[in-house]
Amino acid sequence: MTPPSRPDSRTPRPRRPLTRTDLVPLARAAFGPGRTLDGVRRLRGGSKKGVYRLTLDDGSTAVAYVWSDAEDYWDQPATDPRDPFSPGTGLGLFTAAHDRLTEAGVRTPRLRYADATHRHLPADAAVVEDLTGGSLEDALARDPGAAGRLMARTAELLATLHSRTGPRLGKVAVVDGGGSSHPGTCAERVAEGALRCVADAARREPRVAAARRELEDTVHALAAEVRPRDRHTLVHGELGPDHVLLTRDGHPALIDIEGLTYCDVEQEHVFLELRFGPHYQALRVPGLDEARLRLYRLSMHLGLVSGPLTLAEGDFPHPERMREIAEHNLRQALSLLRSAF
Repeated sequence: MTPPSRPDSRTPRPRRPLTRTDLVPLARAAFGPGRTLDGVRRLRGGSKKGVYRLTLDDGSTAVAYVWSDAEDYWDQPATDPRDPFSPGTGLGLFTAAHDRLTEAGVRTPRLRYADATHRHLPADAAVVEDLTGGSLEDALARDPGAAGRLMARTAELLATLHSRTGPRLGKVAVVDGGGSSHPGTCAERVAEGALRCVADAARREPRVAAARRELEDTVHALAAEVRPRDRHTLVHGELGPDHVLLTRDGHPALIDIEGLTYCDVEQEHVFLELRFGPHYQALRVPGLDEARLRLYRLSMHLGLVSGPLTLAEGDFPHPERMREIAEHNLRQALSLLRSAF
């Protein structure tokens, strides 16, 4: 969760969830005039786009994604998609990721309609299949006895994802579209992002400011330990059990896919280990590079200090949760200074 660079003093944007009236034109374009939109509910989660469940007159449902300033709690300036680790947000990134995952045989909610014209809504929008099995996170908490089966299926999905590679580092939308990414290796770009996170967090948290030099030196030292590699693996980038939905028959599907990138698979695994906790053992694979794991683990924790602190000082609706995330990851980052090598 690497935050964009922006001023510390911000004026919150007015935020109003979209209503049925707002979303009727989008639903009509997606489903045709024979269907009527009966209800709309904004779903929790997400800080970069609005997610709305649409209920139609025949009882069927779908999900609308809306990318607009009013739905983006980062209030971020325009980002450069050539940067492989710039914020993953936007319809173009989403449709490219959806197409790549579909081609690779990795389940994700099926795209039913996409609109970048703003004719039906004054924002980029997409309508996707509504998967009704709930999240993997909820299923693991609700039914521990099913954990083995669910995690085995998730491991199979990840194996398919990580078996796909790309010709170079970069976001799928850029690389598959024939564009050029910023130069540098995955490790170099991650280290640069980690240093930006240290600087950003140091402005908001005195403990980071006090340890800034040591954190920066450790990032540089860990990056220097990473040896060159020419393999670029397809990774989700921010994959926790909350970003896995289940189909009606209990099979996993990936959501929040806009950050889909070709980079080092170790970057995925440090996040998997953090978010899946005791269930990560089912996802562990042999052959991961320890030097990369050390660098990416520290970088991840630094991003999860800086990013949540940035959201917490704005008008994100759950600032206390963001502060809890930042506090946990600050403790983890500082502990890694004592065991970096």
